[in-house]
Amino acid sequence: MSGHSHGDIDWADRLTQLRMADALDAEALAPVARRLLGLVGERPAVVDVGCGAGGMSVLLARELARRGGGTLVLFDATPKLLVEAERAVAEVAGESVEVVSLLGDLTDPALAVPAADLVWASGVVHHVGDQQAALRTLAGLLRPGGVLAISEGGLEMRCLPWELGVGRPGLEQRLHAARASWFEAMRAGIPGSVAMPYGWPRALREAGLQDVESFGALIDHPMPGSDLLREYVVQRVGWFAESAGEWLDADDRAATATLTDPQSPHFLGRRDDVYLFGAKAIHCGRLR
Repeated sequence: MSGHSHGDIDWADRLTQLRMADALDAEALAPVARRLLGLVGERPAVVDVGCGAGGMSVLLARELARRGGGTLVLFDATPKLLVEAERAVAEVAGESVEVVSLLGDLTDPALAVPAADLVWASGVVHHVGDQQAALRTLAGLLRPGGVLAISEGGLEMRCLPWELGVGRPGLEQRLHAARASWFEAMRAGIPGSVAMPYGWPRALREAGLQDVESFGALIDHPMPGSDLLREYVVQRVGWFAESAGEWLDADDRAATATLTDPQSPHFLGRRDDVYLFGAKAIHCGRLR
């Protein structure tokens, strides 16, 4: 189980978009890394499950170095992403942080991951058929007193004005609705998919954790925004339309094609009114 292993998504192909998202999220997630590492002792062992391109891994490594060091385990099922995470972390870790890379899937019964003081998993658990069982597995990686933190849910990111000059107003709302339908189908198509009809805090408690809490990290990049932001918005809208296109009508598919076409006068990459606003939800608990 990695956040980057579900068969319907080619995560290596999305490396560019993952790098951009990591850069845009870094300011908001740096305090999260600091807060979580403040819950554990000195020189902790930290496992980043589904590390992807290494965005949070870099923030954890930097904070570990600031606090005197420790061990950071990078874990992912996609070799190309693991290599990218290794490269990114090497630039900030320093000599005080030992970096270990593991290629694998958390659903593998033969998996061997070092015992950890902190386990971080962002956007990982919802790609596993039995999410509750996945949380129990993640909790099983902890030493006594260790902390499991997951990033799941939150406020969906918004990036587009209501009216765009092409297609019907409210395109982004319909893109989100299409993605919700895609997500429902994705979950139903995972082998061994099991319903989890309750929220993440309860799920953490069901996994045997105590002192469960939730908090948010606000992502706020107002317009007019940077070149990076505009490029990310183009990638994001294009990916939404590609992955969830069957749940969009023909007019909305045509509109997204126009908005993501560099030759179009409506190309999002040349607009000064795109932005990024939303929030990531973090849920954590401690193994007693």
